[in-house]
Amino acid sequence: MTTLESLGSSPAASVSPQRRNQLQELGSDQFIMLMVAQMKNQDPLKPADPAEFLGQLAQFSTVSGVRAMQDSMGDMVTAMRSSQMLSGTGMVGREVLGAASIATYDGITAINAAADLPLGISGAMAVVKDSSGAIVRQIPLSARNGLNGFSWDGRDDAGVSAPPGRYSIEVSAQSAGRSETVPTLLYGRVDSVTLDTANGGLILNTSHGALPLTAVRRVL
Repeated sequence: MTTLESLGSSPAASVSPQRRNQLQELGSDQFIMLMVAQMKNQDPLKPADPAEFLGQLAQFSTVSGVRAMQDSMGDMVTAMRSSQMLSGTGMVGREVLGAASIATYDGITAINAAADLPLGISGAMAVVKDSSGAIVRQIPLSARNGLNGFSWDGRDDAGVSAPPGRYSIEVSAQSAGRSETVPTLLYGRVDSVTLDTANGGLILNTSHGALPLTAVRRVL
């Protein structure tokens, strides 16, 4: 009995690699033509069971349905990404607060930051260091738990203005005689937005560096 598989593997069906790739996309018209050819070329003494034809039709319908669903899902993902990008453009020019520890100081503008302090601490300190790791300024913080804001005016502990550059800001909290590091949060101006094609998320390009939208704690 001649089947769809045997028709595709016969010598007469030998085609070039390019044509073979085209034939892998089987449409409804081509499927009907192959099925009619299968019926015409079947062994008259051993005709195919009608249920076999119905099974092939059902299989083709399932594959077509899955492919259509994949196309629809792809279109939906593309639309969602486009919508996310359009929404992200509204963030350009805004000030956002997010997890970051490296600040870019321009020599004029103060660096605004915050720390999410845990409950039960006795004190906290923000330490500003230059690119070599030397301590520039130590800023005492309130022991109040929760989000505590603070600012560095660009001066060192002696009151001398620090030069423009990149500075690290570390926050440590004291509790029961021990010191623990607390994540630093920096305010930064959003200059542009970028779509992360790998994860599908939105990246905010701020004055202090790239920041995922999911890491934003506050928008001004």
